[in-house]
Amino acid sequence: MIRDTIKSAQIESMKAGDKDRLAAVRLILAKLKDRDIELRTASSVPDDDAVVVEVLQKMVKQRRESIDMFRSGGRDELAAKEQVELDVIEGFLPQQLSEEETKAAIEGIKAEVGAESVKDMGRVMAVLKERHGTVIDMSKASGLVKAALG
Repeated sequence: MIRDTIKSAQIESMKAGDKDRLAAVRLILAKLKDRDIELRTASSVPDDDAVVVEVLQKMVKQRRESIDMFRSGGRDELAAKEQVELDVIEGFLPQQLSEEETKAAIEGIKAEVGAESVKDMGRVMAVLKERHGTVIDMSKASGLVKAALG
């Protein structure tokens, strides 16, 4: 399980004295704890790895946005700090599908659900997220789906 890998990384980082990695791992664990608390009242709880991947993907997206903002604002030292966190977080994510593999998955789903126009984008995205949500960056995938249906 991904959560166990993250907990192990926390212990390894402490023993190695790697403060940057330890800080990033602790951030991840804090976000996971927040998400666990949110899910206590949920009617159905998704698979633990799915929850962890969802949290990690959200964190990656936030870090990328922060890096862009810091660079455009001339704050390279803050962008570098965010990049370190981003690298640590991405290290725990499952291997993401390449753009070609994503396009192939989209084409398969498009044919399966009979999608023909952008009006069918929601159906294609729903199936794509259900089947490949943990290994696809959904923000990039939406552009690819729109291009495939456009």
